[in-house]
Amino acid sequence: MDFIILAQAAETASKEAAEEGFAPVQQIWEQIIALNLVEALIFISFGTVCLFYGWRIFKILVTICFALIGLLAGVWINRLLIGGNVIWLAAICMVLLAFVSIPLMRWGVSILGAAAGGILTSGAWLAFGLPEQYIWAGGLIGIVAGGMISFIIFKAAVMLFTSLGGSSLIVAGILAVMYQYMAGPEKLEDMVFNHNWFLPVMLLVPMAVGVFLQNKFIKGTKNWSV
Repeated sequence: MDFIILAQAAETASKEAAEEGFAPVQQIWEQIIALNLVEALIFISFGTVCLFYGWRIFKILVTICFALIGLLAGVWINRLLIGGNVIWLAAICMVLLAFVSIPLMRWGVSILGAAAGGILTSGAWLAFGLPEQYIWAGGLIGIVAGGMISFIIFKAAVMLFTSLGGSSLIVAGILAVMYQYMAGPEKLEDMVFNHNWFLPVMLLVPMAVGVFLQNKFIKGTKNWSV
């Protein structure tokens, strides 16, 4: 049921963002501050593993990501065609996409690499104060560039999406802890909503560290293969 709730929240956020034409910072922030201490620490711990050792576990991460995409698709199809909450439909879509991602692992990594590129350029678009209603244009550039890089240099795609995923989890956990226990809520919200560079920089700094370290680890591992 927790997965269903997360999928519904993600669908609502994406729908509102599409209707309003700008980045759903408010929706993202609401999900972050809703984390309790245990959830935040789990996010930080799992994010650290993904950030530094995502190249070791990228196959299971791809399967998990596509399972969640299938879950979201199942919830959306259910609302569109059936209405109400039908758990089995979401479960079928989740299992189906997870199963399909295994033999199509290279394609799955390339798709996630393209998505990571889109998120990066969207964040850069927001950080430089460009018109938010056209943030989709910045994202499209990153999707194309990330997709091309992913198909040409497969290891780059692995490092890109695992580092971004790990960084996202770590930042979400840290912000949740800061909001509830360390920094004043008003001060932190002011940074999030009134300084466009804050969230992109928070995301990009640990990601850059992760890409650098993963590249070193991969070079030092003779038998690592995709």
